[in-house]
Amino acid sequence: MFLMLGLLAAGSIFFPGIFLASKQILEQLMGWSEVDAVVISARLVSSLQAVMASSAGWTIVSSCRDVMEDRHWLADAYILFATPYFCYDLLAMFLCYWFRLRVKGHQEAGPDGGSVCTAVLGFLRREVLMVLHHVFMVAFCCPASLVWRQGRGDYFQGLLFLAELSTPSVCLGKVLIQFQRQDWLLHRVNGAALLLSFFCCRVLLFPYLYYAYSRYASIPLYRVPLVAPWQCNLGAALLWPLQLYWFSLICRGALRGRGH
Repeated sequence: MFLMLGLLAAGSIFFPGIFLASKQILEQLMGWSEVDAVVISARLVSSLQAVMASSAGWTIVSSCRDVMEDRHWLADAYILFATPYFCYDLLAMFLCYWFRLRVKGHQEAGPDGGSVCTAVLGFLRREVLMVLHHVFMVAFCCPASLVWRQGRGDYFQGLLFLAELSTPSVCLGKVLIQFQRQDWLLHRVNGAALLLSFFCCRVLLFPYLYYAYSRYASIPLYRVPLVAPWQCNLGAALLWPLQLYWFSLICRGALRGRGH
């Protein structure tokens, strides 16, 4: 219990701490504006978390020969450490939204309580899918991974961590757009890397989870949803359509970029 609370506390301090330290460095030492410092710091923390999650995922997957019974301590430890990240990230995304409104001079970015409430409602309308995704990760995926798995399937948990491989490309692309560097070769290379990593690590992830279990259990692929725990089917049913939707947005953005 103390270890679990310690990991949760460590994550609760680590991610906001990196954000605040990065913001201070960009503002005080590099002279960046507050809005740029906030947005870049949020992207930095997201990329750092993605690298850590992907590293943990690769370590777990490469060490598990039996996809159901082999254990690795990182599977549970990183879930506990990273769960506070999703709460922090919601706040960081709102701060990015709010500071952008202040720069644009929107009324809802004012200091009074009513204006803040208006900004929160505007943020929720704009980022409803991402907010629901983060709430679902904390409220459902965390207990499903820590309690309902009952110590089995660390291999599959590692694969889920590997979904974060696409996040650094997402963050870099947004940073380049923020600084209007769409004409750089780096933007095009990053766009190709984003398409490939998102498709492989998020779109193909859920079908591969079912395929890997069908091979383990020596059953046809179509029978896996019938024997898999309901928590797995519910998680896949809710998360996979989101990945397909976001991938369609990425493809549309890439096509618009080619048109210009």
